[in-house]
Parts: sequence; structure tokens; C-alpha cells
Amino acid sequence: MQQFYIEGKTFEKIDFTKEDLPAREFENCIFSACDFSETDLSGKHFSECGFDACNLSSAKINETSFKDIDFMDCKMLGLFFDTCNQFLLALHFDNCILNFSSFVEMKLKNMSFTGCTLRDVDFSGANLSGSVFDNCDLGKAVFRSSNLEKTDFRTSFNFSIDPEINHIYKAKFSIAGLSGLLDKYDIAIE
Repeated sequence: MQQFYIEGKTFEKIDFTKEDLPAREFENCIFSACDFSETDLSGKHFSECGFDACNLSSAKINETSFKDIDFMDCKMLGLFFDTCNQFLLALHFDNCILNFSSFVEMKLKNMSFTGCTLRDVDFSGANLSGSVFDNCDLGKAVFRSSNLEKTDFRTSFNFSIDPEINHIYKAKFSIAGLSGLLDKYDIAIE
């Protein structure tokens, strides 16, 4: 029988592709080396939880609540974060692979992405003001009508951001990253 609420439990090396999550709500729980790939996490609630070395690729997260969640060393390909519950959303990503994911039109103020691979991620219309992309690969990431005010890109690379269609007031870039702001002009910078 499935429980409704679990608090303070550690789940290690569990393949949730073969067994159901034991509850609907999780608080202060740790998920370590668990496989959630292609599982349906829709409607689940996670609060102050940590995911360490988990695979969440292609999981369904429709109306899933993520409140103060730390993702560390996780594989998270093709996640549509824009379908999850936005109320009190707080996510932190450290050394995660988030390729082909979507954050379209989300409020992501003061988010932190550290050492992440964010290739082909869609940030169109997202409010990323005050966020930090620390040593992140942003190859082919889409920034269109995004609020990047005071966002820190100084140590990130492979990004292409058009200043004419994004709000970049007081955003931070390194000199080496300036070419990512001029890509559309197809000029050589040496």
C-alpha cells in the first residue's frame, strides 16, 4: 500500500522504472543513484530533498512540486520543467546534464547552475535575473525574450545570446565570452 507522506528517508540505488515511488509527498529525503528515467512523477511533491547521481531523463513532471531541491551529478535529459508546479519552485543544479530540457517562460530568479551541461536547453521567455551559470556549457541553448538582468555568465561557454532580443542589463560576461554576444553578426574575433 502506498503511503501519502515520507520524511527524512534515504533511498539508495532503487530502480523506480520497475517499482513505484512509495509515497506522493517527500520532505527532507535523499535519493542516491536512483533511476527515474521515463517514469511518471506527475503530481508528486518534493520539498527540501536531494537527488545525487540519479537518472531522471525523460521523466514526466507535470504539476510536480520541487521546493528547495538540490540536484547533484544527475542525468536529466529532456525534462520539461515548464510543466511542473511553479509555486515556491527552487532548484539548484550542480554538475548535472540537462541537455534538451525546457525552462520556457519560467520564473527562475537567482537560480544556480554549477558545472552543468545545458546544450540545446530552451530558456525562451524565462526570467533568469540574478542567476548564476558557473562553468556551464550552453551550446545551442536558446535565449529569446529572456530576462538576463544581473545574470552571471562569466565562466560559462558556448553560449549565443542576442542582446537585441534579450534583456541583459548589468549581466556579467568575461572578455572571452563576448563573442557569444556577437554570433549573429558572423564576424571574426581574434
